[in-house]
Amino acid sequence: MQSLSVSLVLIAAMAVAAPLAARFVERRVKIPIVVFEILLGMLLGPSVLGWVQSTQFTDTLADFGLAMLFFVAGNEIDFTSIRGRPIMRASAGWIVSLAAGIAAGFALVSAAEAAVIIGVALSSTALGTLLPILRDAGEAKTPIGIGVTALGAVGEFGPLVAISLFFSGRQLGTASGVLLGFVLLTVVAILLASRSRHTLFHSQVTRTLHTSGQFAVRSIMLILSSLVVLSMLLGLDMLLGAFAAGVLWKVAIARAPEADRTVIERKIDAVAFGFLVPVFFIDTGIDFKLDALTSSPLALAMVPLFLVLLLVVRGLPSLLAAPRGSSRAGKRAIILFGATGLPVVVAVTAIGTDHGLISSGIASALVGAGMLSVLLFPLLALRQLHARLDQPLG
Repeated sequence: MQSLSVSLVLIAAMAVAAPLAARFVERRVKIPIVVFEILLGMLLGPSVLGWVQSTQFTDTLADFGLAMLFFVAGNEIDFTSIRGRPIMRASAGWIVSLAAGIAAGFALVSAAEAAVIIGVALSSTALGTLLPILRDAGEAKTPIGIGVTALGAVGEFGPLVAISLFFSGRQLGTASGVLLGFVLLTVVAILLASRSRHTLFHSQVTRTLHTSGQFAVRSIMLILSSLVVLSMLLGLDMLLGAFAAGVLWKVAIARAPEADRTVIERKIDAVAFGFLVPVFFIDTGIDFKLDALTSSPLALAMVPLFLVLLLVVRGLPSLLAAPRGSSRAGKRAIILFGATGLPVVVAVTAIGTDHGLISSGIASALVGAGMLSVLLFPLLALRQLHARLDQPLG
């Protein structure tokens, strides 16, 4: 109990310290808060100081945080803006990325299962990390921003589908049927939600928006937990259910008054980024096997290798989603944004190590490369966008 109490206090302290650290350095360079959360977890965790330990309770909170992160990603996607050419070309690029990633995995390891884990991790794009960056930079509604949103939507949903197929009994036919059943159930729910007027639902949301009833937040937790549990019962990855829950909620609340939707979005951000998501990233840092990197020169060398592979495997195919008439700088930005990946990398490598499919060294190297991609690639991409002096290539 004492260990849990100390861990909870230190995790809360790290969650407070992370945005302060980000603000302290933002005059020189703008670093995403998630980087500080992971680094602080590593610093205070067993890898360095050993002041805080992961417990079953904090691990459960971290799982909720990861689910909430994917809920937010599903909820924030504007499907009307990415439908058609953006999503089709982003999907084609992701298929190329997955094939290239698995091929790269086979070049690095001999085991087929480990190669698939590496390939799925390398084919991801961190939509939940990129959307706030695009919004803050005023690029979310631009053609580049729409293209990146499409890349991120496919780059988070695609790996979840792939890993669910891979782990659903390792029987492709059965797994495909289960996945198809889950998708059909979700689609039916979304269609019903989109066609209903939800008059009573919206009125209850409005009545309790500023009271202790908080019907909207409670409904979100019900939808999220229901689809997460359903996906787990079906043998699918829980993040698939979390992502679907975000999409379902977006449709269900779409016809509510705009003022109410704005308040609800703020409440979602408060629950997600004020509480649960920081716990996930801090816990990731606490569980990070730094000794697996430092004790193995090969594992350490894999960090820059995986970082380059993210650019090649995920970044270059992302060019398929570049808007028509993009400049050279715009295309370079698309490559960098597409190659930014961390949450799916963390989730996939955790699954791989839990099942004994990849070593802790490879997992740590992949996560380390994901951290560097979040640290470097968005910054470099924004510089490209702010210096669009090249002529469009068409």
